[in-house]
Amino acid sequence: MFEAVWTEQAVLTYEDLRAAAAASIEAREKKKKKKASRSEGLFKQVYKCIQLLTSNPRHPGLQTHPYHLLANPYDPNEKVFEAYIQQHTPGAYRLFWCYGPRPGQLTIIAITPHP
Repeated sequence: MFEAVWTEQAVLTYEDLRAAAAASIEAREKKKKKKASRSEGLFKQVYKCIQLLTSNPRHPGLQTHPYHLLANPYDPNEKVFEAYIQQHTPGAYRLFWCYGPRPGQLTIIAITPHP
């Protein structure tokens, strides 16, 4: 298992997604609807991606691969990786991460719609 270290940007995005999902759940329960909203589904997918990433960064479902347009915040010679949160969805979300800063840690750099 890896310990997740978060950048400020990643924390803000994660908290925004969590708040939107919580508001959606509250509104849905108030209206007695059963079908989950898009924001609820997205947060659930982000959460699952982070769980898979910290347990096994090479999990096949993440389709992790190097991403060359972002610089590693700790060492410019080291790689930044992209993991899939969603697939086959317009504006599918991605999670960008790198190993470090210490052994046994990985840093979540950003959670964004596919660039």
